[in-house]
Amino acid sequence: MANIKSAIKRAKTNEERRKRNASQKSAMRTAVKKFLTAVENQDKEQAQVLFGQATRSLDKAVTKGLIHKNAAARKKSRLAKKLNALA
Repeated sequence: MANIKSAIKRAKTNEERRKRNASQKSAMRTAVKKFLTAVENQDKEQAQVLFGQATRSLDKAVTKGLIHKNAAARKKSRLAKKLNALA
């Protein structure tokens, strides 16, 4: 454990940020999984709604710095392909 006051504070803030990032990343993954489940069940209306939520959560993850913007763009593109395949 750190002895210097600034190092103690840094360790504490790092832990808080790690927990916050893990929570937000988990929420993002959950939104994507819900969409994929709706696609598997061939539920077009539900998939349409969940696609909006999934893309929004991916965009929020980019602004928070959780994932790279190109990674989010790639994931959104793949989700859109699945949605369009239902129609």
